[in-house]
Amino acid sequence: MNTPNRDEAWALLTEYTKNDNLLKHALAVEAAMRHYARSFGEDEELWGAVGLIHDFDYERYPAMEDHPFKGAEILREQGYDESFVKAVLSHARHTNVPRETQLEKTLFAVDELCGMITAVALVRPSKKLADVKIKSVKKKLKDKAFARAVNREDIVEGADGLGIDLSTHIGNVITAMQGVSDDLGL
Repeated sequence: MNTPNRDEAWALLTEYTKNDNLLKHALAVEAAMRHYARSFGEDEELWGAVGLIHDFDYERYPAMEDHPFKGAEILREQGYDESFVKAVLSHARHTNVPRETQLEKTLFAVDELCGMITAVALVRPSKKLADVKIKSVKKKLKDKAFARAVNREDIVEGADGLGIDLSTHIGNVITAMQGVSDDLGL
């Protein structure tokens, strides 16, 4: 299999993932990946598919020793290209898979940030992405008690890895997520 089309990626995701919040996270990451693919002149379908299924195995295999390794095994069994599998593996720091390509660096850069932006939207009175501002996200990044599961180091390192100012990166991902806000319920 070369690049799965969106329907194929969605089918794989929903075969393994039933949790609504995990599905919404996948949609957010897909939107951010598509945004950056357009920005970098890359293959939007490939980048979107990687974003959509990067955590497809997490609900069944949440332990660090399993995720995303089990997912990589499944992708290989289904004939996914090794570069696709490596991109999925590289999004998690604990895999020790180096992020070498722009695709891999971008997936790492947007993953945790999508979670942070979602958390910021949910504490807004409107609970809408339209009301999320860059400065609000940056303020919440400094508050270690807020969205504790979000790895701030990954967010900062991700922006650095892309060579993009953190504020600009946050703005890009907010914009991308706003484009799918109805799907995200935000």
